[in-house]
Amino acid sequence: MNIIIVEDKSGLPKYKQIVFSIENAITSGHLKKGDVLPSINAVRDKFSLSRDTVLMAFNELKVRGIIESVVGKGYYLKSENIGVKQKIFLLFDELNAFKEDLYNSFLNSLGDNIQVDIFFHHFSFDMFSKLINDSIGNYNYYVIMPANLRHTDKVIEKLPNNKVYILDQTHKEIKQYPAIYQNFEVDIYHSLKMAVTLLNKYKKIVLVFPQKKQPQGMLIGFQKFRKSTNFQYEIIDRLESRILQKEEVYLVLDDQDLIVLIKKMKDQKFTLGQDIGVISYNETLLKEIVEGGITTISTDFKQMGKRLAEMIINKEQCHIENPNNLIIRNSL
Repeated sequence: MNIIIVEDKSGLPKYKQIVFSIENAITSGHLKKGDVLPSINAVRDKFSLSRDTVLMAFNELKVRGIIESVVGKGYYLKSENIGVKQKIFLLFDELNAFKEDLYNSFLNSLGDNIQVDIFFHHFSFDMFSKLINDSIGNYNYYVIMPANLRHTDKVIEKLPNNKVYILDQTHKEIKQYPAIYQNFEVDIYHSLKMAVTLLNKYKKIVLVFPQKKQPQGMLIGFQKFRKSTNFQYEIIDRLESRILQKEEVYLVLDDQDLIVLIKKMKDQKFTLGQDIGVISYNETLLKEIVEGGITTISTDFKQMGKRLAEMIINKEQCHIENPNNLIIRNSL
């Protein structure tokens, strides 16, 4: 109990005095990882505090990852790293090259003493639910990429309302949360309209649309575009069994499908940008150079990460549509 000191005449709030006492005990070596802490009731009784005051202090240390609670046994020292002032839970659908750009930009823009723990749900609602349920009470903020999963609002509502930020895709069921997002319907439609002169040299536009992963807004935007033009079109969910035809242009949303498509072109001895056109979704450094350059429709992922960090730092409660660009290269 001597590791905690609370004084009435101190200018610090009493819960902060408890926090600083435990931090000092760690730096002085009086507390080591795995040591048990005095109970909430013991601290309350010794210093004539309310239970809520002690709990506030312990919760702050808990979300910073310094202490942990074990049901029926009390609180233990989990980490001696007192430099972490805030912890952020970051839930992605999957990791790929462009999300790595987003993640690195987010980290670099947060500043010091903030720890980000990253998780992946891989488009599984069960995994999505488990990761969020296991994280409750352990973080200062929760950044969630719901992707196209349904009923995510029922899980997210378990988190503190003012600590949640939605990333990349948002839905009407979670519109009450601040978000930085892509407008997939508008982005697809406007980008294809901008590219229509180049598209005119092809006879058919083919959208490769795997239903499991891709946002419905992409499909809606594509349908809106083709209704406004006279293009022949086709929507397929996979490329593996397809035989390519000259004067087709493919809108490819997944990088794995892009690799399959380029390999098929080589096997059939087609020339990219002449026999077959390609538009890929999401910019990466590799697409600047592969096959002389791949045309992309892409949001600015570095800007998205930077702006997300600013929203959290400034406690902004708003909705931001991230900018999108069409980048014309050799493949069109």
